[in-house]
Amino acid sequence: MIYELRIYHCTPGCLPKVLDRFQNIVFGFWEKYEIKQVGFWTTLIGESNMDVTYLLEWDSLAEREEKWNAFQADPEWIKRRAETEPNGPLVSSYSNQILQPTAFSNLK
Repeated sequence: MIYELRIYHCTPGCLPKVLDRFQNIVFGFWEKYEIKQVGFWTTLIGESNMDVTYLLEWDSLAEREEKWNAFQADPEWIKRRAETEPNGPLVSSYSNQILQPTAFSNLK
């Protein structure tokens, strides 16, 4: 297994909209493409309380590329995403890392 850590830096005032979009739209597409999320977090203490951090689980880099690209190219997802952003992007920037568990990690 490998894991992908993604951090979305929300446009000011848009954190609730981003969370709603994940819960009510994105998860349906992830189910369709069999994208497995491990967890989601908001920042309680840290640099910004306008961030959403989440972790995805993949069997391989090839699986990640295939499924993520299919999701991103889905015409219905593109349409639904645009509908949630009539006044501009909800996420101002993001970062992601592909992580490999250590031998002593609880997540393998």
